[in-house]
Amino acid sequence: MPLDVGATAPGFSLPNQFGETVDSASLGAGAVVVFFPFAFSRVCTDEMAQLRDNLGLFDAAAVRLVAISVDTKYTLRAFADANDISFDLLADFWPHGAVTRAYSAFDDVNGYAERVSYVLDASGTVRAVISSEHGQGRPIADYAEALRTAAVV
Repeated sequence: MPLDVGATAPGFSLPNQFGETVDSASLGAGAVVVFFPFAFSRVCTDEMAQLRDNLGLFDAAAVRLVAISVDTKYTLRAFADANDISFDLLADFWPHGAVTRAYSAFDDVNGYAERVSYVLDASGTVRAVISSEHGQGRPIADYAEALRTAAVV
């Protein structure tokens, strides 16, 4: 079960695809934290491309977009380069899935992140949760609706 709306999101510090540390405290006025299973898988590639193609949606809402998987930073760099992704892809590789587990987004049976996204306000409070079933992407319209209705700024 994902974190509840109104819960305080756990803090984190993870490397991005460039090896730079991204700390949850540095996310600013609001953030959308997207958990995804694996780089280069079909559904994840499609989802990340949709997010890339709709960065204006997040910019207009004044929130920072970050995506987290259990892949290594090297895999995420290759994935970002192959798919022209400019937003931060964060590696929750070791300890394996520790941040993903803290966000109640880890699939213990398969060992990867479930498709769960959180809209956070400046204080780190969960304002909206977006999720989908295994093998199905989260529609960009769900992000638009969550950003429209969640008070993040």
